[in-house]
Amino acid sequence: MRFSFRLTETDGAARAGEMTTAHGVVHTPAFMPVGTQAAVKGVHHDDVRAAGTELLLANTYHLMLRPGAERVAALGGLHSFMNWPQPMLTDSGGFQVMSLAALRKVTEQGVTFRSHLDGALVELSPERAMQVQVLLGSDIAMQLDECVRLPADHAEIERAMKLSLRWAERCKRAFEAAAQGRALFGIVQGGDDQKLREESARALVGIGFDGYAVGGLAVGEAQDVMLDVVERTAAALPAEQPRYLMGVGTPADILGAIGRGIDVFDCVLPTRNGRHGLAFTRFGPINIKNARHADDERPLDAESRCPAARNFSRAYLHHLFRSGEALGGTLLSTINLYYYQDLVAGARASIAAGRFADYAARIGEQWAAKRDMGDIGDIGEN
Repeated sequence: MRFSFRLTETDGAARAGEMTTAHGVVHTPAFMPVGTQAAVKGVHHDDVRAAGTELLLANTYHLMLRPGAERVAALGGLHSFMNWPQPMLTDSGGFQVMSLAALRKVTEQGVTFRSHLDGALVELSPERAMQVQVLLGSDIAMQLDECVRLPADHAEIERAMKLSLRWAERCKRAFEAAAQGRALFGIVQGGDDQKLREESARALVGIGFDGYAVGGLAVGEAQDVMLDVVERTAAALPAEQPRYLMGVGTPADILGAIGRGIDVFDCVLPTRNGRHGLAFTRFGPINIKNARHADDERPLDAESRCPAARNFSRAYLHHLFRSGEALGGTLLSTINLYYYQDLVAGARASIAAGRFADYAARIGEQWAAKRDMGDIGDIGEN
């Protein structure tokens, strides 16, 4: 079955649609939990699925180091290896080009890393990134790109953007020979420079991809800058193909980007914050480690779809974190995954009803109220 995408509803710039893959249909707007090493950290696959996840992300760089792409292929590919029957997307390793800057060297040919595991020299070229993703067997592969942390000077942003375009052409050629119905997404780079973003988008559309990602955001710039870049970049991309905003983000970021025409998201925030005691709920965020919860018999949300949010008291969850029990992080991570999937499901329903702006405003009010109560600090990005 070949990859395809169709829009089903629009509400202003907000879009609802369906991505069809060999492993099932993904309804958009969609949120991908991050399963970097073929696992969503601290959460059982069954709970990830039960939350409503239709698309999962895994990482090329990490999996090619351990256990190795060839080994995963010999074991039947990622879907079989990790017993995940639904669609999967693999990031190409471009984020690690930035996050592991002290361990890598970038050239025209590709990236040379010193493995963060054992220091061994590892080469990742556009061709190897495609080979690894084909071996892993993901439904959606990403081009290799260079992501630049912001703020950065114009010359550095332009250099990385143009290098990413040359890599995109090589990725397309390498991928076409082994695609077998899978999809390849190009990645728009250009930092916070809109002219460079538009140049990148035009060139990628000229190369021709199955979908387009907006990369290199939520890496140091302010939210208003990010959303402005997203809005203007999305407008430069084909309406008939999916748009993926990489590594973003907070519920406010996601709703803001949906309202500007983005279809797919990924971020570690639900699980990272869950492991540190922050629960995302329909009432807003709750820091379960706060002392006020120590004697609170109420569940986080008696009407939640998530059993953990219904069936455990705030006092018990507080106790788990104060006691250093790993179960606390697992339960809150699960609760947060349900919240994120409900967030995008609500967005899809509100787009179909022509009321997305009202929906986004209501969610924003809930979060603002909790922030005023001191229950949320910096929830971070990526």
